[in-house]
Formats: sequence, structure tokens, C-alpha cells
Amino acid sequence: RKLDFSRVQLEKDMRNFSGGQKKKALIARSLCEQAHLLVWDEPLNFIDVISRMQIEELILEYKPTILFVEHDSAFCENVATRKIQLP
Repeated sequence: RKLDFSRVQLEKDMRNFSGGQKKKALIARSLCEQAHLLVWDEPLNFIDVISRMQIEELILEYKPTILFVEHDSAFCENVATRKIQLP
């Protein structure tokens, strides 16, 4: 719900979702899992500003272990406890 999706929406066929909605739904699903490690490749592509802030808040609240590649340095600074920056 914190990403503005109901459980019913997340269980629907996502073919009619926009690129941003698909990405947001996949992030929401992954955060609901009880995984030991999440691997995300550029999770903020196609995501609007409000959703970016919501995702950041969820990560800070739940503190999942995530290995991700991201170009948004502000997001990385806010959520990462460790980082490797490539030149």
C-alpha cells in the first residue's frame, strides 16, 4: 500500500501497466518477499519522483539487504550502507 498498490492490483496481469507501473509493482512485490537478498538493476528507471521517495522510505524502514546498480547518486547516498562506485 505504501507504493499506492493494493494486493489485488499486484496480483493482476501487468501487461496493461505502464513501464513505471510495472517497475513499481515488481519493486513492491520484491519488498514483500522474505528474501535474504534482493538484486535490483537500476530500480529507479521509469519511476516518478513521488514513487522514488516512497521506495526510499520503504528501504529505510524495512532495511532489506539489496545489491543494486543505480545512477541516482542521491538515492544511493540515502539508502546504501556500503557502496562500490565504478569510474
